[in-house]
Amino acid sequence: MTGPRVAVLDYGSGNLRSAVRAVERAGAEVTLTSDPSVAEGSDGLVVPGVGAYEACMRGLRSVGGERIIERRLIASRPVLGICVGMQVLFAEGIEHGVRTEGCGEWPGTVERLRAPIVPHMGWNTVEPPENSQMFAGITEERFYFVHSYGVRDWVLQATPPFPVPEVTWTDYEADRFVSAVEHGPLWATQFHPEKSGDAGAALLRNWLATL
Repeated sequence: MTGPRVAVLDYGSGNLRSAVRAVERAGAEVTLTSDPSVAEGSDGLVVPGVGAYEACMRGLRSVGGERIIERRLIASRPVLGICVGMQVLFAEGIEHGVRTEGCGEWPGTVERLRAPIVPHMGWNTVEPPENSQMFAGITEERFYFVHSYGVRDWVLQATPPFPVPEVTWTDYEADRFVSAVEHGPLWATQFHPEKSGDAGAALLRNWLATL
């Protein structure tokens, strides 16, 4: 029996191969692609991302990524955003005084963390909501982060046709930020599940189980 078909969206953001390998190990058949028809037709779509918000949005637009994500969600077809691939799902990002429009799937602003030391790099714990599908069966809730920006203040609200998002938070120094979101077919993590050992592998298997 073959696993679900997953597309990892190639829009020029780095670290794609590690995402492909991790999803394959979790049990999926994975294609790295920038082809809209493949990305839209797969059982699941992974949107990775590293680097600057503005550069990732420029790359995403170059392959029609916003439209691919939107069309998948309209059809209730699962999408998983990782790191900056999560950040671009919000309304906007501000880096070095430059404001960049995001995909707008959620309201909210990605901004620089207000912590004494950035980037936030290494292992940290997360605080998932009760009855989380994303973290089901994961007892060691430590994941690997590499980022200087995040969503720090977020007022939860429903966005039809989906209910209020289920949000996971993480504390770093004196700051607190959104580290994961579950929202109907749209899941996203600020941390890197592909770099997070057994916990990350379990999370990816939980996502594949929704496909």
